[in-house]
Amino acid sequence: CEQPTAIRRMAAFCEAVYLGHMEVEGLQAVRVASWEAAMDCIRAGQIPVVKDEKGIWIEKYKPDIVVDGIIAKRNLGTRMDMAPLVIGLGPGFYAGKDVHVVIETMRGHRLGRVITQGAALENTGIPGVIAGYSSQRVIHAPSAGTMINKAAIGDIVSQGQVIAMIDHVPVYATIDGVLRGLLRDGLYVTKGFKIADIDPRLSEKENCVTISDKARTIGGGVLQAILMYGNIDR
Repeated sequence: CEQPTAIRRMAAFCEAVYLGHMEVEGLQAVRVASWEAAMDCIRAGQIPVVKDEKGIWIEKYKPDIVVDGIIAKRNLGTRMDMAPLVIGLGPGFYAGKDVHVVIETMRGHRLGRVITQGAALENTGIPGVIAGYSSQRVIHAPSAGTMINKAAIGDIVSQGQVIAMIDHVPVYATIDGVLRGLLRDGLYVTKGFKIADIDPRLSEKENCVTISDKARTIGGGVLQAILMYGNIDR
């Protein structure tokens, strides 16, 4: 999209939309504007990132695989006829109806499971528990306005500390911990929008720049689905 809003942006390739490039765990992503530039990236071992909110590239270049990783908890228009293999992450998709495969995104025993018939577990709206904290560690915008950051990802913060302003309204840290995620300075947000994430484990500061266990497990599920369907085709 034009303005990605990943909270954990130090471990997200979409940050390349703003910076032109982004490195996550040694892998480089580069913002491109043409198919030729995207192919050059791939040949160089890089990840091409393109702004394409309407999925025009999918229609034009007809990829073998489409993965809807928006995790909007609903289907925003992904169809099974978009590619020979279409994968949806989390609730909102039905395998065998609007996608070929659904990957479970709910933390717990089913996380990363490949679903070939049916849907993922419904969204509970409750964040996963980390060190005994769940909803307390996620911060939402108290009002609509423009983000003005007073802290940075990786900072150690204390409960009650001002970590950002939304126009003239302060945003307070809800618990003590490491500020693991924070939206970019200057972004406009609506009231209630998720804007920050605090990890109560002070020893886990390096997690700010690495992908989570959840992300790795979901990614593994996607890879498993691709390999399964590749073997079936052969």
